[in-house]
Amino acid sequence: MPHRSPLDTFAPDLFKGKTALITGGGRGIGLAAAEAFARLGANIVIASRREENLLPAAEKIRTMGAECLAIPMNIRNPDEVDALVAQSCERFGHIDFLINNAGGQFPARPSEISDNGWRAVVDLNLNGTWNMCSRVSPLMVERGFGAIINIVHVYSFNRGAPPFVHSGAARAGVVSMTQSMSYYLARHGVTINALAPGTIDTRGVHEEEFASAEYDNLAETTLRDVPAHRMGTAEEMAAITLFLCSPAARYINGASIVADGAQFMGNWAPMVDPEKY
Repeated sequence: MPHRSPLDTFAPDLFKGKTALITGGGRGIGLAAAEAFARLGANIVIASRREENLLPAAEKIRTMGAECLAIPMNIRNPDEVDALVAQSCERFGHIDFLINNAGGQFPARPSEISDNGWRAVVDLNLNGTWNMCSRVSPLMVERGFGAIINIVHVYSFNRGAPPFVHSGAARAGVVSMTQSMSYYLARHGVTINALAPGTIDTRGVHEEEFASAEYDNLAETTLRDVPAHRMGTAEEMAAITLFLCSPAARYINGASIVADGAQFMGNWAPMVDPEKY
């Protein structure tokens, strides 16, 4: 069977007239999701702290024929979140889909995480996601329609997050928040779900995780230990995001979708040596 893109699954113009807001939309999974929504007819809002990623991404999306609003901002700042939501609604009238992809972490032992480092990672991954959800979800409730996807990671669940104590705690909080909010949003036509990717072949993974000086062969070890023996692609994660926003997923609410090539079930390649705390 010839290779087909995961995005070929979806009908053309599936999201025509809809608006998707993607944080962390300048590269990686966020950019792949933005391009995928654009391909299916949606208006796009991308937000990122890094303007050097954001502007080329917006230009690329516009060449696809989609309307794209690019806004440099920091989700940790409530005032900037308010401005982002206001500008999005002013430009497109409403927000149908919110993809909370902005976030980040760095592998570290517990003893290596400073108070400021802990707070910064929790503020970004947990509080930043809350800032977005708390502003956008009431607008969706008012319209009686919407879908929110919170991107977490495979380290968000009951095996803990040995390489990412700070991020694991924050992302676990996002999973709980997702479940809790679904109880309130479901009756109002709004879904909220979490997507937990495993190891995805993005620039961020190569630069921020595989570049660890402690394990020179971390990329090879990870691929060996992932039962699928490959990394996932940003396009595959974008396709799952589209599905969770599609009419096919309207009865999925408060769920966590793990997309990791069975990585959660296998060995976890060590990013830090536990011999040293």
